[in-house]
Amino acid sequence: MKKFLFALLFPVFALLVNAQVPSSSHVVVVLEENHSYSSVIGNSAMPYLNRLASQNALATQYFGNTHPSIGNYFMLTTGQIITNDDSFSGTVNVDNIVRHLLTAGKTWKSYAESLPSVGYTGGDSGAYLRHHNPFSYFSDVVNSSVQKLNLVPFSQFAADLNNNQLPEFSFVIPNVNDDAHNGTLQQADSWLQQQIAPLFSNAAFQKDGILIIVFDEGVSTDTTSGGGHVAAVVAGPLVKKGFQTSTHYQHQNLLRTVLNALGISSDPGAAAGAMAMADMFGGNTPPPPGGCAASNTGVTICSPGAGSTDSSPVNFQAAARSGNPITAMQIYVDNGLAFATSASSLNTNLAIAPGGHNIVVQAWDSTGAIFKSAVGITVGSGAGGCSASGTGVTVCSPTPGTSSGSPVHFVAAAKSSAPITAMRIYVDGVSQFVTSSSSLDTNISIPAGSHLAVVQAWDSTGAVFKNSQTINVN
Repeated sequence: MKKFLFALLFPVFALLVNAQVPSSSHVVVVLEENHSYSSVIGNSAMPYLNRLASQNALATQYFGNTHPSIGNYFMLTTGQIITNDDSFSGTVNVDNIVRHLLTAGKTWKSYAESLPSVGYTGGDSGAYLRHHNPFSYFSDVVNSSVQKLNLVPFSQFAADLNNNQLPEFSFVIPNVNDDAHNGTLQQADSWLQQQIAPLFSNAAFQKDGILIIVFDEGVSTDTTSGGGHVAAVVAGPLVKKGFQTSTHYQHQNLLRTVLNALGISSDPGAAAGAMAMADMFGGNTPPPPGGCAASNTGVTICSPGAGSTDSSPVNFQAAARSGNPITAMQIYVDNGLAFATSASSLNTNLAIAPGGHNIVVQAWDSTGAIFKSAVGITVGSGAGGCSASGTGVTVCSPTPGTSSGSPVHFVAAAKSSAPITAMRIYVDGVSQFVTSSSSLDTNISIPAGSHLAVVQAWDSTGAVFKNSQTINVN
């Protein structure tokens, strides 16, 4: 009996430790101000927010980290409080979300209502408060002429949404009249309905978007967990509908969740040891690309193939089947847990060191039954001898003008006067692969026909380099 209970509960424990959230192309975080959970949830003055909460997912035990505001904004973006002085005007050099977004090749913007101008890093101006805009302090931003351009007035949000140019991460900061700081809760709710509701009509957001609306701190007299009990609502197509979680969460959990949703496995500060808010997801999760399906009861590994030689990161595609619902799947590399999901299929890329490795993909169903499948693989080193011929991106494979079968073998390298922090492959405008190195060697499944392939790279200053070509797939 004890063994049965352990087998049944172990996947739950593993998933809590290795929390996973579904991949998203657009994560939007909206900050509200200075109201406790009890004054927001169930309040008739906020019908729109409460409707979102009842129809999507609500964290009932979410708490700010400190008082006053600035420390909470820094926790949301650095995993550290940094300071509790709202008048702080220095430059923040610690590890932060921008650094991780740039390393992963992700796009971002801070949309601040009443910001005087694009790239503004000065002090308060009218209804704009700088200490509500943590990105304006980061050395990664203020010292980069490129990254400062991602500090934009909120008016740009509607334009980017309408033109399908919303970045992968959006941090939305209403001004002090519209975030419930100086204005009323009713005013804040009306602003959300007018300005944020259009997200749900956007085709790209409807696919896999995630919206998180959270209050930075409760009333000053509520110091529970540091910053008081506040409301946090998560909405979107991949969120559990009509769901409430009683798990204790704080801003570092939200930071971890955002990065996980964007496919980033590194986390700054306290987010590295925090649990992602994974229990709030599990709605209409789309099947992983690649078409991998379990051929019979057990685990089917579609990629990598047994005995194959692969480049890092290695693409894993697998699916599981049982007479009962599959509740969890995990990937073990040389007996070490490397990935976990609560779905019955997976498609993920894992960085693996060069050499021979034993891979085990394991699954559990609702009765606690365990299924396994193992393959041996070899991970090569380098990028197939490809080197950048000059500043920019050099694509060694595929060769322009030639035809290729699927999967298509991509080999490329990038060079700049500053260190290359990330490379990404787009096929017909859709991101298919990303790495944090200055070279890549990977295979991508692409349908037959003519396609536009773009290999893009970023360096540590935020400069972007591209190499585009048309490829023909047999």
